[in-house]
Amino acid sequence: MTNSTSALPKATKAEGTGPFSRFEWMIASRYLRSRRNDTFISVIAGLTLTGVAIGVATLIVVMSVMNGFRAELLTKILGLNGHFTGFPIEAEFTDYDELMVQIEEVEGVVTAIVFAEGQALATGTAQSTGVRVRGMDFATISKLPALAQSERFGDWDQWDQSKGLAIGVRLAQQLGVSIGDSVTLVNPNGSKTPFGTTPQIRAYPVNVIFNLGMVEFDSFYVYMPLEPAQKYFKLFEDVLRPGVDPLPLDATDDQIDAAYERVYRASAFEVFIDDPDNTAQMRERLYQAIERPMVLTDWQQRNATFFSALQVERVVMFVILSMIVIVAAFNIISSLVMLVKDKAADIAILRTMGATRGAIMRIFLIVGTSIGLIGTLIGTVLGLLLAINAEAIRLWVSEVFGVILFPPEVFFLSTLPTKVDPLEISFVVFLSLLLTFLATLYPALRAARYDPVEALRYE
Repeated sequence: MTNSTSALPKATKAEGTGPFSRFEWMIASRYLRSRRNDTFISVIAGLTLTGVAIGVATLIVVMSVMNGFRAELLTKILGLNGHFTGFPIEAEFTDYDELMVQIEEVEGVVTAIVFAEGQALATGTAQSTGVRVRGMDFATISKLPALAQSERFGDWDQWDQSKGLAIGVRLAQQLGVSIGDSVTLVNPNGSKTPFGTTPQIRAYPVNVIFNLGMVEFDSFYVYMPLEPAQKYFKLFEDVLRPGVDPLPLDATDDQIDAAYERVYRASAFEVFIDDPDNTAQMRERLYQAIERPMVLTDWQQRNATFFSALQVERVVMFVILSMIVIVAAFNIISSLVMLVKDKAADIAILRTMGATRGAIMRIFLIVGTSIGLIGTLIGTVLGLLLAINAEAIRLWVSEVFGVILFPPEVFFLSTLPTKVDPLEISFVVFLSLLLTFLATLYPALRAARYDPVEALRYE
């Protein structure tokens, strides 16, 4: 009787201990530390922590790389191609200068450019390849910083008077040409003769070799001054001047030049706006401002399939890589279950000393959550370090092992871009902590339900 009553104050004191007290943290820390007879369980816990860290780091690196790909592709594409592309219809596009001024006065428009464009076969000293030729004057090129600042060899001086070409570094390597060499352009739509249409063949010197860092532009696009491009693709019409009578068949060249005026036309125009996501409202403004029939397509329509595929791939990769964290969470369950089984006698003794079921549950919650928290923190730091230095790591691996990681021909970019999104990092950390916390609930509840009598029966 005396023994039972003397034990009551101790029990009352133990039961009065608050949640997550120093006592619970002390017991949990002892279970986390490796001891000689707990080596196997400690190894399992260490592997579980490593699994959580690897899963979190992998998620951060992959999501940052995919964000970087999307941002870099979007920057490159919209840096050279406008947010809107316009194709005038029903009338020849000869009033392009006036139209550009009119468009740039629309609220929300940053700038507008016009160009002459066509396809041709480019031939150098090495081989031939199909290219897209785009004619633009220097004032237009100056509105595209991505292009104007990308020259690797040569320069844009006297561009309008040069009658030369600007080609990408990859195209120059493919054709085997350098600055000053000639590139021959062949266009099937040439002069019409009684025997049919003869190809349009012209040779132009290479004045600029640029490097945009995007395979599509560096290996496929050729730029030339606007007027030579209009002449090459025959985007002009000789119109009889007002008040001039039709000339006889034997008229001289001087008479023809004096009687006819050459009117050039453009192929299309592009519009750059201040908010690329505000395409719907800007489309209405442009249609209201432009007083001629035309067709407008925005960048989302032109690249819908491409960016949708990127988004789907991004979501799928996130779901797949999240499985690593889920597997690590299951490892937490297994390691804690083994720990609970191994510490059955300790749990029984703690219960007889007055520890409540809640205290036992919280002890194992602290153990499991600590594993998840430490693993998540290590994985976050490791993932950020890898994401920030992804391009340097790629170059090092390629140099050491002689393997080209992320070849530009496949991924369209010459470097491996990354973009760390704080919101996504926060979501990954939250997801990892949530999964690891949920994984500790079952083992902790199982430990709290231990019957001390049954646990000590065979001790």
